[in-house]
Amino acid sequence: VQLQASGGGLVQTGGSLRLSCAVSGSIFSIADMGWYRQAPGKQRELVAVITDGGRTNYADSVKGRFTISRDNAKNTVSLQMNSLKIEDTAVYYCNLEVKRIRVNYWGKGTLVTVSS
Repeated sequence: VQLQASGGGLVQTGGSLRLSCAVSGSIFSIADMGWYRQAPGKQRELVAVITDGGRTNYADSVKGRFTISRDNAKNTVSLQMNSLKIEDTAVYYCNLEVKRIRVNYWGKGTLVTVSS
């Protein structure tokens, strides 16, 4: 299983970016997919997760601004980020997890930089 994240970049405060994560392998449809981020000097934190059934959960700091979605036909998960703030600056990581078979994979991060 490989996860390839893309879509990061430099954006001004209040702007938008869309991250995508393409997943190889056949377990995407049964996996919970998450986006995490790690800012300089901080621990990695959960941003949003979408279960195999489509239920979503968000960190309080991004509720109402970020939307996670998945396309099981294309094996992709996306994170639409609107109204970006400077504190959203971080490396964003895509995660795949299937708890019942103890599978957990990480993609390489993509850098999001929000400037004033």
